[in-house]
Amino acid sequence: MLKRTPLYRAHVAMGAKLVDFGGWEMPLHYGSQLDEHHKVRRHCGMFDVSHMQVLDFRGNGARGFLRHLVANNVDRLKEPGKALYSAMLNPDGGVIDDLIIYFMSESWFRIVVNAGTADKDVAWMRKQLEGSGVELSVRNDLAMVAVQGPEARSKVWQVIAGSESATAHLKPFQAVEYGPYFIARTGYTGEDGFEIVLPAGNAEEFWNELASAGVSPIGLGARDTLRLEAGMNLYGQDMDEKVSPLEAGLAWTVDLKSERDFIGKSALLGKPVTRRLAGLVLIDRGVLRAHQQVLTPHGEGEITSGSFSPTLGKSIALARIPKEVVDGEQVQVVVRDKKLVAKVVKYPFARNGKPLI
Repeated sequence: MLKRTPLYRAHVAMGAKLVDFGGWEMPLHYGSQLDEHHKVRRHCGMFDVSHMQVLDFRGNGARGFLRHLVANNVDRLKEPGKALYSAMLNPDGGVIDDLIIYFMSESWFRIVVNAGTADKDVAWMRKQLEGSGVELSVRNDLAMVAVQGPEARSKVWQVIAGSESATAHLKPFQAVEYGPYFIARTGYTGEDGFEIVLPAGNAEEFWNELASAGVSPIGLGARDTLRLEAGMNLYGQDMDEKVSPLEAGLAWTVDLKSERDFIGKSALLGKPVTRRLAGLVLIDRGVLRAHQQVLTPHGEGEITSGSFSPTLGKSIALARIPKEVVDGEQVQVVVRDKKLVAKVVKYPFARNGKPLI
């Protein structure tokens, strides 16, 4: 039996094509994936991300616990509402999951983890929590809706009365509580907008109010092309427990400079970095897909995520390649036994409605 979010009935009513996504029955699209992609880049759209897991950590030892748990440094979180993106590593330096940490007070940190890894994450965290005095609450009573695009904030302000005064000051990666809503200026599309956590019982009404305000529902298909254009990793494809964050384009999230110790730090310091995550733009005709082989003068690589980019009108990919390969260099990708030419580029490919390549 597939799991369903509190918005399942709304998806059915809007004609969504539903698919199995990591054990959840989720909307792939509501008609045209291409149209949905462009709506987010040019206007705005809403995503059901209630399958992602909200976790609350409470107790005076929460900060100390997180200092050891994740690779990024939570000591950077000083202002209430500030958020931090990080990887949570295993002792070998592989990525258990990537997550966002919100600092609300010294006795309350909120973390959002991926749907497909939620059970594994919670089990790992509980094991590390033993004896810490910190309480972990799995918030299955909450839903989450992302509203993304250049018109996203104004649409949310239209639907949540009075929220503009409470959220207009928010910078990216900041959050605030407003009534029953937890509103964060975060997202997974490369566009501005909010991710809104709210009681599960209120989710369907909120979704329908957004729709009445002209916000289009967006499925997983467009969500994937949007995040790929924005150069954002997808857990299970661009990284996993066998991949170091230093080879997954996440070095900027790993604090190796401070004296703080964290799980996986010694492994990262002891392993040479031989690969890097790079962008590819296909020069020949074809479509780049995950797991295709990349041939370079310095050795082989592999595409981790690939698709046609609606914004660029070209096929693009993220690929793990030998670190010696430089941006601007041409490589070959094996597509159906043919060697197609692609150019190595610095990602992201597009953000804020504009192509960057």
